[in-house]
Amino acid sequence: MYKKLLGQTAIYGLSSVIIRVFPFIIAPFVTERFGPSALAPFIDFYSVAGIIIVLLSHGMETTFFRFAEKVDDSKKLISTATLSVVFASLIFVLFFYLFRTDLAIAFKTPDQVNLLTLIVIVLGLDGLSTMPFVILRKTGRPKKFAVIKIINGVVNFLLVMLFIVILPKFGTNGLFGFTYNPNFGIGYVFVANLIASAVTFVLLFQELKSVSFKAFDWSLWKKMMAYSWPITIAGLAGVINETMDRQFLKYLLPDGTNTEQMAIYGAVCRIVTFITLFRQAYLLGIEPFFFAHAKNENSGKSYAKLMDMFVVVNCIFLIALCVNLNWIAPLYLRNSDYNSGIAIVPLVLIAAVFLGIYLNMSVWYKLSDKTIFGAYLSIIGAAVTVGINIYFIPMYGFWASAWATLLSYFSMMTVSYFLGQYYYPVPYHMKKIIGYLSLSILFSVISYYLFKGNIFIGNTLLLVFLAIVVYVEKDILRKLRKS
Repeated sequence: MYKKLLGQTAIYGLSSVIIRVFPFIIAPFVTERFGPSALAPFIDFYSVAGIIIVLLSHGMETTFFRFAEKVDDSKKLISTATLSVVFASLIFVLFFYLFRTDLAIAFKTPDQVNLLTLIVIVLGLDGLSTMPFVILRKTGRPKKFAVIKIINGVVNFLLVMLFIVILPKFGTNGLFGFTYNPNFGIGYVFVANLIASAVTFVLLFQELKSVSFKAFDWSLWKKMMAYSWPITIAGLAGVINETMDRQFLKYLLPDGTNTEQMAIYGAVCRIVTFITLFRQAYLLGIEPFFFAHAKNENSGKSYAKLMDMFVVVNCIFLIALCVNLNWIAPLYLRNSDYNSGIAIVPLVLIAAVFLGIYLNMSVWYKLSDKTIFGAYLSIIGAAVTVGINIYFIPMYGFWASAWATLLSYFSMMTVSYFLGQYYYPVPYHMKKIIGYLSLSILFSVISYYLFKGNIFIGNTLLLVFLAIVVYVEKDILRKLRKS
């Protein structure tokens, strides 16, 4: 089981992780080049991009894999799911392009119409690429999947480096006829994303040729939408929890400080990518595994063991980052204008651990076909996020957003556990999990806030935690070494 999971994660997860690694690597160059005010449009538009992507895909990825176990006609299934996403993407691009000026005004960015247009096209292309990637996974072509994902990341990375790092060094002389325009600034990052998305779509276009309008099945589509719409609601609520706090900062703080706090908050939250990279790889590999092993007699025990491993790795990441945050964060951000936001990072890291556990637990409502509960849970989290942000941002700024994120994911994780034990019981080792979580959070908090990030005390606590893990998990570690 572990070997198969690791194999799936290595193939699909690695490529998806790499595409996130490149923006993670790019971020320090961007924050170094652009201060909070200049970076604000990028943080602003991309904080809403997640909502658009959820609407364009409308849960068809998870729905596709679920119905693949039920529908024998694969062409009909592929065509129905793909055309649903294609139409949604095309309608989105057309609507937003026609009303781009009015939308820019409503978005409080009337001078950023061009950047808004760029992000609309990027999101449209990403929407069109959604199902071709799913088709590659379903038809067992991991190499092509990985290569295209990696090409996307490489193209984006190289272009951003060219536009904002290399070109400025050539001054007015330019390079190959191109010169850096300071007035366009952060717009170069948008252009790089657009070109990368266009290259990706071109490379995936071959997969769309297998899609047939004649194979589209209205009856099947209605059944798939009945399964997917709760996933979509859950996704929307999830994005509210994850990125919409930037919009609350923009609209609830006074003009002049709002965009700066939004940019600082968005920049320092990038540090959480250390944890989300692992989570992304794990979940991409684990979802097909969950569905494939749902009928096995010992599936519950397998899920419980995997949860133990998942929690342990996340807790290690949490402590390691918090105890070394005083040197990691400034080194990563490369711009002292963002340092005022570093203190909230431990809270956001803890929130990321809670989110990972919640997503891992979500197997219960996906396998029991009760996806509506995914929507309910995300709505609960979104309500906590919205409530805390609206009430406390005017007083505490981005500190309110950080606490809102932590409490939101904690509430979702807790409620999901109890609902899951009722509808689809999994014998999680809760005493062990709570012990790991409590100890890692305690070590992280006292190291950073009480001992002011003292590197020697903090890393000693990390070693203590590792020793405890090795002792408690000695049996499973022994089995993994033998395998």
